[in-house]
Amino acid sequence: MTTNAPQQPEVLRYTAFSSTADGGNPAGVVLDASGLDDNDMLAIAADLGYSESAFLTAPPEGLSGQAGRAYTIRYFSPKAEVPFCGHATVATAVALAERIGSGELVFATRAGTVPVEVTEEGGTIRATLTSVEPHIEEIGDADLAEALAALDWPAADLDPAFPPRVAFAGARHLVLAAATRARLAVLRYDFTRLEALMHRLDLTTVQLVWRESPTVFHVRDPFPVGGVVEDPATGAAAAAFGAYARELGLVEEDVVLTLHQGADLGRPGELTVTLRAGDPRVRVGGAGTRIV
Repeated sequence: MTTNAPQQPEVLRYTAFSSTADGGNPAGVVLDASGLDDNDMLAIAADLGYSESAFLTAPPEGLSGQAGRAYTIRYFSPKAEVPFCGHATVATAVALAERIGSGELVFATRAGTVPVEVTEEGGTIRATLTSVEPHIEEIGDADLAEALAALDWPAADLDPAFPPRVAFAGARHLVLAAATRARLAVLRYDFTRLEALMHRLDLTTVQLVWRESPTVFHVRDPFPVGGVVEDPATGAAAAAFGAYARELGLVEEDVVLTLHQGADLGRPGELTVTLRAGDPRVRVGGAGTRIV
């Protein structure tokens, strides 16, 4: 007996921003999603349960990049499509590099064109994405008060050197800085209340940060709009934070920042954020590996 049911695509599992499978942020990766519609992609993402999964199809007409190294990429959380996801981009780039080699890749995302450079050294593959052009905007007092209430963070626990802002580098993130590492370590928030505010402000995550040194930060990202309590390592938020820190003069114009994320979840990861003088875009990189 034969059947005409379509063949299911291979769903790969990779982690980004860690060289070991038990660290960083896991993502689903489908290297050929040409036979899937939106509902199929959402169902795969929901079944995996990762904060996001990435799906590749042929590049749009006119996209730059070498033949075979340029793609359309879409990202789905377990609840909805998102315009851009950094860790799933890194995971996808690492998966591709294992098949077609290191070098330059180009992805067409809903947020814009995102080039990625992939390198390999000592058996570790690293991918560095270049964000779309970022921008920063203020948040209203009432919205800030609601965010703090949902997080159960007293305003006195914020670092006054880091004013709250909404930052965009492919997706929108509210940046809030904790005055102490102990404050950052406690994350017990009202999921429904924060989700409602984030939908109203079109936020992807809330980027919670604590500054350890001039170039080293610890970060956490509540992600209720994606259907998960917390994202273990968030490349899009890292890009947004880099743009935020530079625009407000909190870091040098030309600098490399290290962001540690995931330790509080038991999945430690490291994100490298590179700012270049004269280039408004932000580069975010890290290692990646397959989850067996």
